[in-house]
Amino acid sequence: MSGALSEPDPATRADIDEVLQEYFDGLYHSDTARLSRVFHPGAVYATASDGSLTRLTMDQYLPVVAARPAPASRGEPRRDGVVAVQLAGPATASAVVTCAIGSKRFTDLLALVYLDGRWQIISKVFHYELVPEESTTCPT
Repeated sequence: MSGALSEPDPATRADIDEVLQEYFDGLYHSDTARLSRVFHPGAVYATASDGSLTRLTMDQYLPVVAARPAPASRGEPRRDGVVAVQLAGPATASAVVTCAIGSKRFTDLLALVYLDGRWQIISKVFHYELVPEESTTCPT
């Protein structure tokens, strides 16, 4: 690698896609066990969408997910998808994904690292917009 971002090979892409699917499943079902499997314990959650910085550790973020009603339990349609996945090196990747929960449409910038034989999300930096629920669709 020459310092430029590149497309992952098919096997690496499949491994990363598996992590991303588990991430989407965890969000849709408010399943912190699934999310704990895909986030590195030292991962950071951050946004400034409301004009101030919100930064949480996984110990702070996962209880928030556990406390909210799952989109699945509310009968919301599944609205998530992968926009792009790129490698910065053999153990560093980025993924741009979208999803919607209720009236919030999220664009997540996920940084992943390959540690202990698997890909893990080390940071989630995101933006959200409030939109009418009937128009919150994401690419698949």
